[in-house]
Amino acid sequence: MFKQYLFLTKPGILFGNLVTTLGGLFLAAQGRVDLPLFFLTILGTTLVVASGCVFNNIIDQDIDQKMQRTRTRALVKKTISVPVAFSFATILGISGFALLYFLVNAFACFFAALGFVVYVVLYSLWTKRTTIHQTIVGSISGACPPVIGYCAVSNQVDIAALLLLLGYAFWQMPHSWGIAIYRYNDYSSANIPILPVARSIQRTKIESTIYVILFMACMNLLYYFGYANIWYAVILNLLCLYWIYLSLVGFKAENDQVWAKNYFMFSVKLITIISLSFYFTATAPSIEYFEFHVLDLK
Repeated sequence: MFKQYLFLTKPGILFGNLVTTLGGLFLAAQGRVDLPLFFLTILGTTLVVASGCVFNNIIDQDIDQKMQRTRTRALVKKTISVPVAFSFATILGISGFALLYFLVNAFACFFAALGFVVYVVLYSLWTKRTTIHQTIVGSISGACPPVIGYCAVSNQVDIAALLLLLGYAFWQMPHSWGIAIYRYNDYSSANIPILPVARSIQRTKIESTIYVILFMACMNLLYYFGYANIWYAVILNLLCLYWIYLSLVGFKAENDQVWAKNYFMFSVKLITIISLSFYFTATAPSIEYFEFHVLDLK
């Protein structure tokens, strides 16, 4: 039974968000990690994300039963009831928000709330079923964890926080579309109007390439503004150049599903390496002008 509740929280998504939260923490900490704050931020963020995933499972029951990879989920098989799942999600959410607000700071809690509302309400309840722009909406929630981590340490929203939000949102687009092409039949069976299903796989490959370039450009600004060192720039650009190469290879792929699986898997490796690299590549901004605070509760 424990395993069924664990799977309701989507462990794969939890792990991915854990990694990106670490990226934000490491960027702001500049190699000086406060362990209590570190664990509180990770725990609070994980609980909030887990809550959102359980709510998503509740909302997506009708879709999940039509998709090969999701038709055995606990809510579809009725091994866990909706009221129980709802209570579970609520407890997880309240616990996570309380930890972030009372033991971390208001900024971390704000971005956790932003990601939660976007994922559960704007994405799961609305755009996922109605528009090809669902991925853009969902990318906002996916980009919040690194900002939560950054704000937990910095207690402010500055240029680095905004670049993380924008950059990780850009990354979400080709990452998500890679999954959608790989699982094309599932999305088509469930009538989900994601880009490759609603338009075409070819158009999706074009837009994915554009977003990889936007991601590369945006994340380079962390180096330009002095938040990360030259080694970060080298790692980032080498990985992104290879991702662009994979994007271009996709236009001549003989099997779109095989290509998309590799494309998606590389996106996971890329964001993991970049996020963890901040532990030793983060630096204090050297140009005072760029240290201004967009928001500051101090």
